[in-house]
Amino acid sequence: MNRYLIHALLFAAALLGTAQAQSNKVIDVATRSGITERILLNAPPQPRAVVLLFNGSNGQVEIKDNGELGAGRGNFLLRTRTLWNARGLASVVVAPPSDHNEEPFLADFRDTPEHAADVQALISQLRQQFHVPVWLVGTSRGSLSAAAVASRLAPPAGPDGIVLTSSILYDKQQRTVTALPLDALQVPVLLVHHKRDACRQSNPADVPALLSQIATAPRSEVMYIDGGQSQGDPCDSYAYHGFNGTESLVIDKIADWILRQDKK
Repeated sequence: MNRYLIHALLFAAALLGTAQAQSNKVIDVATRSGITERILLNAPPQPRAVVLLFNGSNGQVEIKDNGELGAGRGNFLLRTRTLWNARGLASVVVAPPSDHNEEPFLADFRDTPEHAADVQALISQLRQQFHVPVWLVGTSRGSLSAAAVASRLAPPAGPDGIVLTSSILYDKQQRTVTALPLDALQVPVLLVHHKRDACRQSNPADVPALLSQIATAPRSEVMYIDGGQSQGDPCDSYAYHGFNGTESLVIDKIADWILRQDKK
């Protein structure tokens, strides 16, 4: 039997019973030849969409065999992963692939054909199992993953849409979202930013310029968030940059926007 068909069947077996709620289901998915990518699935009964969640910073995510998270668990998207379920969306935490699961993790990998190939394999298999739209949601440097993959993978191979939260827009040393070929995006794009984000690399004043770069996308919008509290370094997960204290509000607004696109 074809090796890739075997992997698809194993993935399907891991997702048997999709009509029932699935919480903290750990699955190792074969992506490129000889490479696997570990994901953590939380799904409500009959989800209306799936969101793949990309951590910020260097992308390190530790998914333990029992479904608990180690490194990276404080990240905005990782700590809110189950909130999507109440809105009818399945969430998928994406760990680095097996060939990038140590330093520097995804730091030099997010905008590569290999990263796009890994994510495309996840998108394909999740669509086959759930038969619903699959979106990419990135936060901070994770937005680079979501935007880079979507700019490389046109529909129908790529995602149905992307959400970029607290995007890194300025960095003298590393690539940012604004350096990508964003005119290649062919899916809806939502930008989410906190009005008081004090991280120098994600200044709210730079968001309109990013919006102008994605003007060719079928639909695009900026969503500004206010409120909450900021703790520690302004670029950390519990600052305004990580939507500390507004998590439920942010997830609700993003979920509403995603589900509206499915009706258009």
